[in-house]
Amino acid sequence: MRYFFHIGYNGANYRGWQRHPYGVNVQQTIEDCLQRVLKERVSIVGCGRTDAEVHASQFFFHLDVAQPWDFDLLFRLNKVLPPDIAVYDILPMQGLPHARFDAVKRSYDYFIHTYKDPFLSTGSSLYLLQHLNFDQLKAATTLLPQYNDYKSFCITPAEHDSTICYVTEARWLADTNGDRLRFQISANRYLSRMIRIIVGKLLQVGTGALSLDEFESYLATENKPKALSPAYPQGLYLSKVTYPYLDLAPRSSFLSRFPIEGAATWQPV
Repeated sequence: MRYFFHIGYNGANYRGWQRHPYGVNVQQTIEDCLQRVLKERVSIVGCGRTDAEVHASQFFFHLDVAQPWDFDLLFRLNKVLPPDIAVYDILPMQGLPHARFDAVKRSYDYFIHTYKDPFLSTGSSLYLLQHLNFDQLKAATTLLPQYNDYKSFCITPAEHDSTICYVTEARWLADTNGDRLRFQISANRYLSRMIRIIVGKLLQVGTGALSLDEFESYLATENKPKALSPAYPQGLYLSKVTYPYLDLAPRSSFLSRFPIEGAATWQPV
């Protein structure tokens, strides 16, 4: 029987979602805890990957078991998981839906603060930006849904079967003072470090270091940037994953991590 697990995690202490031998990762941490509770080896499949120090306020993975458990797994699993990983729901599924391949939309948020603040350092990225041109920033951002080949915004394009991604939404928000920024993007899929590379290039457009025409050329032609410098990881959140048969609201509001008075303070740029 297959179950979907609806979770969230703070990625500050992890080397990403994916299991690997190069440090603590979220997948292995969850599998080890499931093994402790279920008393058997398990293997889980996540809805995607996140880089080291990247967060997820909504994430799904699936687990196959031969027989349903006869105890409160949600309670027991949350009790043994570390504080920076939470399970919100365990959902029995009909058939064999796939947590990764069935997702039709993934939405991310990227948070920036433009002044040094020790209380934001693990949940938002510090960029000491001055005289940011919001008109240029917005103009470059509106280009993203108009193109679908993101080869120029990928660290390792040769590792992907396709570099086509369908971006359906991209926009910037700012708080009332204009010193905290929030980038939102939704697409069916993403390439290696694609969002962080896009954020880095958009900030270059906003500061005048990169022209709008050159930015568009990366999307419209084979012209590749001379250097790919992904934005810092700690500001990035996987915030929503949508399936044709499952569309849950995130259980955790990562806005509460920031000392602002709710979502109403965020205004479109």
